[in-house]
Amino acid sequence: MVFGLFGLWLLLSGFYDNALLLGFGVASCLVCVYIAARMEVVDHESMPLQFRLGIFGYIFWLTREIGKANWAVTKVILSPRLSIQQRMIHVSATQSTDVGKVTFANSITLTPGTITVETDKDGFLVHALTDDAADHAALADMGARVSAVESRT
Repeated sequence: MVFGLFGLWLLLSGFYDNALLLGFGVASCLVCVYIAARMEVVDHESMPLQFRLGIFGYIFWLTREIGKANWAVTKVILSPRLSIQQRMIHVSATQSTDVGKVTFANSITLTPGTITVETDKDGFLVHALTDDAADHAALADMGARVSAVESRT
């Protein structure tokens, strides 16, 4: 954590050749991490390191799905006979942590045509704009991908 914080400090400060300022940067990062550790504000929920590198593949996949859903919603809106079949569906959440469940719920909401309306311990109530958006298999695939990223350590 110290290295990440120092890397951010170095990137934002722009001081690369002054030894005194680099030393102050290292010292300030060490003090900040020490204080955060003493306050017990850094845990697996506030700093979800379990997502690490696997999250980049998921973000790429989610971006592609958002694009496909945007196109589908655009076709529905521009259609001369507005073919909207709204429905509420229940989607099961298989994630083991709260961060995983929040990631899944936010992914559903980010995808056009669906929005997470309500949560409970077993899953989510989702509003879908069309029958295609209410595809349980596609939502289950999204949940499985979030669970896969969540379980990688």
